[in-house]
Amino acid sequence: MDREIPKEERRKRLRRQVLVGTGIVAVGFAAVMGLTRWAQSGVQLADLKTSTVERGAIEVSVAAVGRVVPAAEELMTSPITSRIVEVYCKEGDSVAAGTPILRLDLQSTETSYRKLLDEEQMKCYQLEQLRLNNLTRLSDLQMNIRVSEMKLNRLEVELRNERYLDSLGSGTTDKVRQAELAYNTGCLELEQLRQQYTNEQQVREADLKVKNLELEIFRKNLAETRRTLEDAQIRAPRAGILTYVNSQIGTQVSQGSQVATLSDLSNFKLEVEMADAYADRVRVGAKAVIRIGTDELEGRVTSITPLSKDGIISFVVHPLDPRHRRLRSGLNADVHVVGSVKDNALRIANGSYYLGSGQTQLFVLSPDGQTLNRRTVRLGESSYRYVEVVEGLNPGEQVVISDMARWKEYEKLKVE
Repeated sequence: MDREIPKEERRKRLRRQVLVGTGIVAVGFAAVMGLTRWAQSGVQLADLKTSTVERGAIEVSVAAVGRVVPAAEELMTSPITSRIVEVYCKEGDSVAAGTPILRLDLQSTETSYRKLLDEEQMKCYQLEQLRLNNLTRLSDLQMNIRVSEMKLNRLEVELRNERYLDSLGSGTTDKVRQAELAYNTGCLELEQLRQQYTNEQQVREADLKVKNLELEIFRKNLAETRRTLEDAQIRAPRAGILTYVNSQIGTQVSQGSQVATLSDLSNFKLEVEMADAYADRVRVGAKAVIRIGTDELEGRVTSITPLSKDGIISFVVHPLDPRHRRLRSGLNADVHVVGSVKDNALRIANGSYYLGSGQTQLFVLSPDGQTLNRRTVRLGESSYRYVEVVEGLNPGEQVVISDMARWKEYEKLKVE
């Protein structure tokens, strides 16, 4: 007679059977998924971008972003605080040198100018009056000097007569002394008048020079006001294209504020910005490669802003062909500034895979061309075309440089 299995034992056996069955199912599912995953891992080599490892020169460069702007651009400002009363041109117009662009209200300035003209005339009258007064005063002093000289001559004759009479015994010593005193006094008076004339002449000449200088300064200010009136009708200083015009008639504009911009759209340059961490790699005269779409233009760094702002340095690049068809004002472009050249370096083509020097993983095509194998490589410096390979790759090998993010979990890919 069979022994009855306890209820608790039956439950344990049933649980073990369920666990074993579940494990078998899980293993089978994983095997199926693994087969499916490998089956889906095949890639078409023609869909990928590859590069052959080779030796060659690398122009080590740093990348930046530039904006195309006119090589020559002139801001036209208001010479006075006024309002716009007429606008003759609009944005986009091509203008010749001297073309009127807009006119400002000149009423108050013209009134001030007329007052200045009256003041100039008054200053001229005052200067002429001062010149006549000086001439009169100096003439009077010269007359006094002549009178004093005549008086001194008479005293000198009297002194000689008294001395002669005294030598004959007909005169007296007192008369000689009186004659000597009178003569000496006359000499002092004449000397005083001559000194007074010299002093007066110097003072009046200096005063006249000051007044002349004041008039010259006043006339310069008057000429500046006249130029302001002439400039109040804003004219193009040279030929070009208007890229900005304040066309709001009646708008109040302050002195020095921008009212128009004249640009030369036949020649261009690039204003470039870069993190100041790379400032030591940029120098005036350095070669620069400008990339606009698939086009590459060569240029030169012509100037560098000496100060950094918010961690950014700015510099200007002039293309060797400033009239290139791809250059358009306001267009953004990638700019690569060449700092040095590494000859005979192991290199591959640059691409989105390159995130800086250091280790990375790339897919390398097997010698038989059947599989792509993930490999860890170490990269060095780069140019706009190539990346330096420090280790992990050999000359002649083919490396995938396309974006392989979708295959990041695979170590090996089958090439179909």
